[in-house]
Amino acid sequence: MVHSFIEALSTPDKFVVTLELVPGREFSGAAIDTIKQISQDAYQDGRITAVSITDNPGGNPALSPDAIGHEILDSGLDVIVHFTCRDTNRVGMESRALQLARLGMKNVLALTGDYSGNGYRGRGTPVFDFDSVVLTAMLNDLNQRLIDRGVAPIFFTGCAVSPFKYTEAESWMQYRKLQRKLEAGASFIITQLGYDIDKYQELLIFNQKNAIREPVLASLYLLGRGPARAMYNQRVPGVYVSKELLQQIESEYEVKGRGAKMAIERTARLGAVLKGIGYKGIHIGGIHKSFDTVAAILDRMQELEHNWQDYLDEFREEPTGKHYLYPAAGSTGTTAEPENSQSGIRESALYLFMRTAHDLFFDKSATLAPMYKKISGTLDANNASWMLKSFLEDPFKKLVLSCQECGDCGIQHVGFICPEASCPKHSRNGACGGSRDGYCEVNTDKLCVWVRAYHRMKRYNETDQLACEFVPPRLWELKGTSSWINFHLDRDHQSREQAA
Repeated sequence: MVHSFIEALSTPDKFVVTLELVPGREFSGAAIDTIKQISQDAYQDGRITAVSITDNPGGNPALSPDAIGHEILDSGLDVIVHFTCRDTNRVGMESRALQLARLGMKNVLALTGDYSGNGYRGRGTPVFDFDSVVLTAMLNDLNQRLIDRGVAPIFFTGCAVSPFKYTEAESWMQYRKLQRKLEAGASFIITQLGYDIDKYQELLIFNQKNAIREPVLASLYLLGRGPARAMYNQRVPGVYVSKELLQQIESEYEVKGRGAKMAIERTARLGAVLKGIGYKGIHIGGIHKSFDTVAAILDRMQELEHNWQDYLDEFREEPTGKHYLYPAAGSTGTTAEPENSQSGIRESALYLFMRTAHDLFFDKSATLAPMYKKISGTLDANNASWMLKSFLEDPFKKLVLSCQECGDCGIQHVGFICPEASCPKHSRNGACGGSRDGYCEVNTDKLCVWVRAYHRMKRYNETDQLACEFVPPRLWELKGTSSWINFHLDRDHQSREQAA
C-alpha cells in the first residue's frame, strides 16, 4: 500500500519527511539502480512519506521524473514530481499534466525552473511560456474540469518559496508571489534551502499573520564541502550559504572523517530545530549514494528533538545589513539594498511619465477611452494599424522599454518595465527565487526587474499594486501586432481575463 503524502500532510501532529532524488543523464545503469534502491530502502524504513524527483535540475537534461517516478510509485512509495516551465510551452505542459494524471501521479511541485543549461550541442532554448503561478492555475483548472464531470480531482499541487532573501525588495516580492501561488491553487509549500533560522521563522510568522494554513516543509541538505562551495558561489539559484558557514565546513574537512560526520550532524540539528519551531515536515536533499545516510540523520534527529533549543544559535546569521520582516525574526536595522543608478532620479521620472501616460491612454474608465476605441477600430478595419505601430508605437516603446513587439503588453504589471525585454524568464506574476542581493540570476550584473519595480513604486507608496493579482500568460497569437490597438479592441490578456 502506498504511503499517502496527502494523508500525511492532513494528519494532525504528523511530522512529514520527504526525500529529494536527482536523476542523471542516463535511463539505466548504476545511477538509476541507486535511486531505485534508495527508494526501496526508504519504503522499508517507514519514516519517509514520499520522494520528490527533480525535473532537469540546473536546466540540464536528465531522465524524466515521470518515468522513474511511476516505477517508484508502483513499488509502494508515494512520489512528488517536480514540474518546471522552462522546457516546454503551454501545449506541452498540459499534455504532460494529462500524462501524469493517467499514470496516477497526483503530487506535483510547480516551479518556474532554473534557466536553461546545456543540452545536445549547446544551450537549450528557454521557453518559460508559463511561470509557476500560471502552471499552478492550469493544474487547478484541470482538477476543476474533473470535478465538473463528477470525477475526483487528480492533482495535489505544491509551490516553493525562498525566504532567504536579505534585501527588502526581494523579500517582499517572494512573499507576494507566494500569496499568488496559493490563490492559484497550491496546497502545500516547500522552502528553498538556507541555514538562517530567523528566516525560517520569518516565513512561519508571515503565514500566521496572513492566515496561510497550507502545510510547510523546510528544505534540508547533506551539505558537504563541494556542494557548499557551489552554493556559496551562487551556482545553485536561490540557495543561500554564507561565507562563515562555508569556512566552518572547510575547516571540518581538514580533519579526516570529520567533514562527512558533521554534515550529518548539522542536517540533524537543523531538522530538530525546524520541527521544534513548528514546521510540518522536512524535505531532505543531497542524498546520492545510500539511504543509510538518511537513516542516520533521522536517528540523530530523534535523539536531539527534546533539547532542540540548544542548537538554535548555531543557525543564526549575523543580522547587520540584512533585512528581516519582523522584529521577532532577526535584525530591524537598515536594509542592505543594492546601489545602482537605475534606482535614482531617472527611474523615478520614467516611472511617473509611464504611469501618467498609462492613466491617460490605457485606462478604459478614462473620459477619452471610447474615442481611443473608435480610432483603433477604424485603423484596424482599414488595415492601417501598421501605420500607428510603425511610426509611433514601435519607435517610442523600443527607445523607452526595449520593446520586443509581443503585442500583449505587460509593463503595467512590473512597474512599467517590460518583462519580455528585461526578465530572462518573462515573469509577469512576481520574481523567481533565483536572485541574489537584488541581482538577476541570469544577468548577474543587472538588478532583478522586480527589485527595480519595487523601488520605483515604493517612492510613491504604491507597492501594494505590485504583483497584487493573478496575471494570465501572454497571448502568442498577438506577436508582432499593435499592443495599443489590441488593448483598446479587447484582444489582449487583460480583456480575456476579465471575460473569463
